[in-house]
Amino acid sequence: MEENDQIADKEEVLKIAEGVGSVSHKMLEYARERVKPGAKLLDVANAIEAFAKEQGYGLAFPVNLSINEYAAHYTPSSEDKRMFGEKDVVKIDLGAEKDGVLGDCAITLDLSGENGKLIEASEEALQNAISTVKAGVKLGDIGKVIEDTIKSKGYVPIKNLGGHGVRVNDLHSDPFIPNYGNGDETVLNEGDIIALEPFATNGKGYVVNSDFYEIYGYVGEAATRNGDARIMLKEIEKSYRNNPFAVRWLSELFSSSFSLYSAVRELLRVGAIEVYPALAESGKGLVSQFEHEMVVEKDGCRVLTK
Repeated sequence: MEENDQIADKEEVLKIAEGVGSVSHKMLEYARERVKPGAKLLDVANAIEAFAKEQGYGLAFPVNLSINEYAAHYTPSSEDKRMFGEKDVVKIDLGAEKDGVLGDCAITLDLSGENGKLIEASEEALQNAISTVKAGVKLGDIGKVIEDTIKSKGYVPIKNLGGHGVRVNDLHSDPFIPNYGNGDETVLNEGDIIALEPFATNGKGYVVNSDFYEIYGYVGEAATRNGDARIMLKEIEKSYRNNPFAVRWLSELFSSSFSLYSAVRELLRVGAIEVYPALAESGKGLVSQFEHEMVVEKDGCRVLTK
């Protein structure tokens, strides 16, 4: 009976994941039409996130709009004035959420039209990797396909970023799926939900933490005498206990950005939240990324984010 209950649970998760994946894909297409030179990052992020909610879904994480050497985790602040430029390479990484089931997918847009090969490198790497996915395939073999594809285009993969498992309320679960052939002999299992996300660059092939911090995650309860911090923590525990959140989502609670960020700093100090810095390519190279979420099957896989 217990085993049958577990199977039923997996089937229900997969059913929800299909809807989450479909809406995540719609979010990407919605974003594609809005990322253009002169558009404000803040306006685009807010519009994408509102679109998901209009579809009846939550957000797996704040919309990432990472430009040029930024590879991931860049989301605008509530007072962000930055606009997309004509030469920008823009990574759009996002996901819908329903009942703790999470979506994750990404595309890269080349607003200059001058970086086609860089875009192709990560896009083709993703497609080639997807074609290898099935129950029993080794993680290192997937990584080698990604690495070989990217290098064949004259670029290098980012080695300290990779794909990952996706579980309920856990976007980055085991296994870690490398973007290069690291020899990992761990195999995928039928029914696993995973995300593959090759990153290609003309830089050094590694990312480092930048000094831009706008995405955070809840860690746990903590004591503080700071009134603003207590207000913020209460809202985080109510609305963002399981998934990452953007500071701008909390801005309406406070009358000034000083109060907003003072509360953030206090919650960091007492260990109630953790930070996800924007990740930048260590050689300041341009970065491209494509990502799909899929379920592993016996003889292949089924892409959910399409």
